[in-house]
Amino acid sequence: MRLSFVLPLILGASALAIMPSVAQAPTIHAPQTKTITVHEGTSMAVSVSPDGKMLAIDLQGAIYVMPVGGGQAKRLGDIFNDAHQPQWSPDSKSIIYFAYRDGGYDLWQINADGTNQHMITEGTFDDREPIFSHDGSKIAFSSDRGDPLGSNNNIWVMDVKSGAMTQLTTNPAEDVMPAWSADDKEVIFTSSRDTYKTLWAVNVETKAERKIADSDGNIAAASMGPDGQLVYQSSVGNDSQLNYNGKSISGKEVVFPFRPSWVSKNEFFYVADGKIKRRTLGGSVKDVPFSVNLEITPPRNTYVRAKRDFDSQTPRKALGIMRPVLSPDAKQIAFAALGDLWLAPVTGGKPQNLTNDASYDLDPTWSPDGRYLAWSTDRAGGHLQIWIRDMQTGQMRQLTHITTQPTSLQFSPDGKRIAFVNVDAMWRGASVAVADVATGDVKIIHKSIFAPGTPTWSPDGKRIALAMVAPYNRKYREGTNQVLTMSSTGNEADDATDDKWFAPQPNMSIDSRGWNGPSWSPDGTHMLGIYEGQLAIWPVSPLTGEPQGPVRHLTSEIAYNPNWAGDNRHVLYQANDNIRVMDIETGETKTVPLDLTYTAYVPKGGMTIHVGKLVDGISKTALNDMDIEIEGNRIKSVKPHVAGRTATIEAPDLVAMPGLIENHSHRQSDFGEQQGRGFLAYGITSLRTPGGLPYEAVEDREAGDAGVRIQPRIFSTGHLMEWKRTYYKMGTAISSNAHLMRELERAHILGFDMFKSYVRMPDIQQKMIVDYAHSVGEPVSTHEIYPAAFDGMDSVEHTTATSRRGYSPKATFNHAYEDVIQIISQNKINMTPMIFSGMRDLITSHPELKSDPRVAMDPPWLQNQIRNYDNLMGGFLPRKDPGTPKMVMDLFKAGATITAGTDEPEGMFLHSEMETYARYGMKPYDILRTATVNTAAMLNLDAGSIEAGKLADIVLVKGNPLDDIHNTFNVKHVIFNGRHFTIEDLVSGKAKNAPR
Repeated sequence: MRLSFVLPLILGASALAIMPSVAQAPTIHAPQTKTITVHEGTSMAVSVSPDGKMLAIDLQGAIYVMPVGGGQAKRLGDIFNDAHQPQWSPDSKSIIYFAYRDGGYDLWQINADGTNQHMITEGTFDDREPIFSHDGSKIAFSSDRGDPLGSNNNIWVMDVKSGAMTQLTTNPAEDVMPAWSADDKEVIFTSSRDTYKTLWAVNVETKAERKIADSDGNIAAASMGPDGQLVYQSSVGNDSQLNYNGKSISGKEVVFPFRPSWVSKNEFFYVADGKIKRRTLGGSVKDVPFSVNLEITPPRNTYVRAKRDFDSQTPRKALGIMRPVLSPDAKQIAFAALGDLWLAPVTGGKPQNLTNDASYDLDPTWSPDGRYLAWSTDRAGGHLQIWIRDMQTGQMRQLTHITTQPTSLQFSPDGKRIAFVNVDAMWRGASVAVADVATGDVKIIHKSIFAPGTPTWSPDGKRIALAMVAPYNRKYREGTNQVLTMSSTGNEADDATDDKWFAPQPNMSIDSRGWNGPSWSPDGTHMLGIYEGQLAIWPVSPLTGEPQGPVRHLTSEIAYNPNWAGDNRHVLYQANDNIRVMDIETGETKTVPLDLTYTAYVPKGGMTIHVGKLVDGISKTALNDMDIEIEGNRIKSVKPHVAGRTATIEAPDLVAMPGLIENHSHRQSDFGEQQGRGFLAYGITSLRTPGGLPYEAVEDREAGDAGVRIQPRIFSTGHLMEWKRTYYKMGTAISSNAHLMRELERAHILGFDMFKSYVRMPDIQQKMIVDYAHSVGEPVSTHEIYPAAFDGMDSVEHTTATSRRGYSPKATFNHAYEDVIQIISQNKINMTPMIFSGMRDLITSHPELKSDPRVAMDPPWLQNQIRNYDNLMGGFLPRKDPGTPKMVMDLFKAGATITAGTDEPEGMFLHSEMETYARYGMKPYDILRTATVNTAAMLNLDAGSIEAGKLADIVLVKGNPLDDIHNTFNVKHVIFNGRHFTIEDLVSGKAKNAPR
């Protein structure tokens, strides 16, 4: 059944009228579902019933049963369980497995005929990998039950009759994948205590542990036969094998990392190479043929896509209001928007532009007396630094001169220091630092951690609190955002010895680490934060920040970016496209009237470009001696050059090609203004960023559309939508269907170009996202492929990447099988592979790129990474990585639409992705289309080819890309949206933003 939404009831008429840059929401066409039949499974496990009559498998998140000899498989339950690793009960009447149906992994049971599906465990913790004891009295499983601020996976046993649970292992390592000894006296398991290279056994009665096997490779799963025979799966890199008595017995098979299932004293079933195998110890092995029917719903023609308007000169409301902060006297707000820093009275009126330049301005903070405003900016050139403005005199001065990127600023209560997040790594990895306002001296007070939230001060200035992810365990990265406090005078070398963690609402996450709190009141008695999408408050100790009472919600509407005035009474927050100020004593809330608009920049006049060759993205060969006529931001004509005709740009020795489109790169403000010019310098004229902080993502798009910031055209979304647990700073931990609807409504109101369903989003809620997004004309992307393909999912990111299961449903040891190939190719889902080894291969093949002047535009830490990439990843990926590229080529040959993207913040990576396609057999013509025509079609963008009527996004390069795709590197000129830039001006910073 397809869910439907009546938009006026959800959004109201006003919400539908505030997106002038997006076409009116289209109507929905009926979905067209079709059936495919597959005979191989990826990341699939098998279990044989104790009576030897039936097999159970998990294929793409559903449990299927079939006769032991194979054949057509029958599905048990629906397709939304995300169910895995089935195991039969000793009486062969039922099956247990772990499933994610309720938004957490729990143990489930279902009868072999498909009846009586029910949960065995429930709660906030993940329970996985269940298996019955041979006598049926107990179930062993792994679980991260423990301290929600950080624990580990252990082996547990449940009594089947009473439901009582006993924890067997207590080692701080990750103990997983249990299996029973032949006599049921011990549970064997694998453990991280020896980097998964050993097998252990724990006595069920005494809990005594012993090591029972060693391996040169990582052991993922083991099983003990009726006579105590030990068979286990191990792997080194992408080489996987089955071991018996410590020796490999599987030859060149790619053995899947799940428990073998015994059918007799010397026979067992397992999965390898996508097929069910039946092996006799010391004897033969044979395939068990099977078939599974899967229903898919190709997204094309199921809805009409919204289309961005890049031509209209009608003023548009600025929606990307970034980090508005309330002045101490509650009379003004400062904020960043449209590339500048602004000041506005809370009573309304025209905001005052405080900077009016092309630099990146962000994260303002008021001094406690309201005299000074500090913010992060790259106005001096180079990368971000802290600047301070005297609000009485207007004088501005640069405070810091550091090589890292200061963001998320916060003045101390005495106004003498500024705490900030000191970005020094990928994905906003950062230390926490304090700058002296008088001297500019910077002190690191906490070592680098993964993407911390915004600092906030205790009233005495001795402690700093911020949001930080607290993973439930170390095997699976996700956790909840909780409050981390630290000394404001600590040292990087202290190794976090003074850290104190608090969970204001246990097992509930602060939504996001991006401006969602905590925000400490000036008197220290309360903190603000965002829970379940709403503004919340809780009492705390002024000295330590320890919660002193329960969390209380202040709003029913969605909220973001809470911060205090100096009176401990008035607080500011953002609600969709509004800024509110609330009196928390009376509950009175006022909206700040903000009159701020922009107009999409379209150049005046036109130009003509004469090129020696033209690669238009359509023809398989280059056209010779051509003229391209441009009017405004559109291509007017493409025709043969006539001798004597005057051209604005004479480039008879260059080749024109369409501007490249990077389909997966997360834009982040800490990279500053140079990042945009850097992308253009690599010939990238449009960029899709499938995840970011909501208002930052909108501001980035609007600043580019207005011509204020020199950068590619941005297609963006906000939060990665997670469920209860999260990982990235740009992720949000959604807690309920009501919370999900608030997030979807905000995404629509802010005019996002897509929605991103992320790793921990359950399948049922993912379908809600797809249905809602399609109802407003926008696409959805995910890491998942099924039941996403049934839902009508538009695109899939990564060939492998992170999965909540701990292994990918798209590839097993970097190999994909028929189920994956058919689902993606037959459903016509856009696939963005992101082959991570490509950059290493590129730098190894072209070491001269280490000194490419475009690299110098990156932050120093990223420059070092690129220049050492040939050595940097040697221990992370094998030197030869054929699995993932082969998967891409298999998909391409099967008719899948490949769109090039990288998950990286720098333009060189897109070229490395394209060159990887070339190394594995894709022709330059097809490669170029993955980064032009295909991606433009996916974005519903009038670009990607050089044709009359298309947006004027053209790159002039030395050498024909259809001869050698590496020629796309040789950028000499970029025409973006009808504006001309030379490579020299882009790299040097001489390129100017559009006139205002």
